[in-house]
Amino acid sequence: MVFTSPVERAVPDRVADERDALTQQLDFHRATLLRKLEGLDGERLRRPMTASGLSLLGLVKHLAETEHGWFLRIYAGLPEPDLFPADGDPDADFRVGPGETTETVVGQYLRTCERARAVVAAGALDDVVTTPSGAEANLRSILVHMIQETARHNGHADIIREAIDGTTGH
Repeated sequence: MVFTSPVERAVPDRVADERDALTQQLDFHRATLLRKLEGLDGERLRRPMTASGLSLLGLVKHLAETEHGWFLRIYAGLPEPDLFPADGDPDADFRVGPGETTETVVGQYLRTCERARAVVAAGALDDVVTTPSGAEANLRSILVHMIQETARHNGHADIIREAIDGTTGH
């Protein structure tokens, strides 16, 4: 079965206020990531395409864990475990395990993004939290970081997708 994104990609409002500009940009890049998966079956989504074993589904898994970490654990302070057990491997969230399906990984990403949206909507851009490293960060900087992180991995997804079937500009 081939993947069809359940998310509509909306073009961000170019004259939005700061909060809307940040959240719309992040949602645009979230939706772009899922568009990179369109039309591919589970085997091709899981296929390692780099020397380090990176796959399209692995990028989704990593970004689910990253959203969870920054918005839910660090910013909201929720005492939750990692979404995906790492067993001491710092890159475990990039690898898709044998029992992890496209539906489970994408479903976790969608649920995590929805929870992150609610946390962001309830917060103020100037709210400051302390990261695990002891640095301070406000919600604004966390949003900017997640836009950057998601957009950067969309670039990786572009290259992986082109290597799989030649699709570009998705």
